[in-house]
Amino acid sequence: MPSSPPEVQDLFPRPPADASNNFGSIALPAFVARPLLNARFLFSHPAHLIALGFGSGMSRVAPGTAGTLWAWLVFALLQPAMNDTLWAGLIAVSLPLGWWACTVTARHMQVQDPGAVVWDEVVAFWLILWLVMPTGFWGQLAAFALFRFFDAVKPGPVAWADKGFKGFGARGGFGIMFDDLVAAFCALLVIAIWRLV
Repeated sequence: MPSSPPEVQDLFPRPPADASNNFGSIALPAFVARPLLNARFLFSHPAHLIALGFGSGMSRVAPGTAGTLWAWLVFALLQPAMNDTLWAGLIAVSLPLGWWACTVTARHMQVQDPGAVVWDEVVAFWLILWLVMPTGFWGQLAAFALFRFFDAVKPGPVAWADKGFKGFGARGGFGIMFDDLVAAFCALLVIAIWRLV
């Protein structure tokens, strides 16, 4: 009789306390991390569900873009029932929740900044959309394009933020969130200048 498949934690044990020294900035090979991206992993821990953007980060093509599109869809669905106070509250709660979820999920995947972790994109794009509203579809699309540019290309301050906080644990989880917030700030700065011109 075949034995049952091993648990996720058996296949991917937690890294040792000094894992940041052992792994440096090198992620495990894709063939090691790929089996984690399935429904079993997604629902095996609440942090995974949040960090992976409720499954949007499991896209094999441009997961960061997929997560940002998911954030845009959720924003559009929630917007009729929301006001500034509710958006501020949701984003304020989502930041520390995301820090925790990204920390736990990255540790379980044994990758310092997994591409599948997209909660950082979700919260950052919610922040952008909340601050640029009211605006129509084209204004939101411009915000989307600017955010994706800064997040993907990582010019100047975004690169600094991306490199400044690496490792497993709370520092690494903070770094996952932080560089996207800096990318959001850069996008908002461009939008503000554009509106002034």
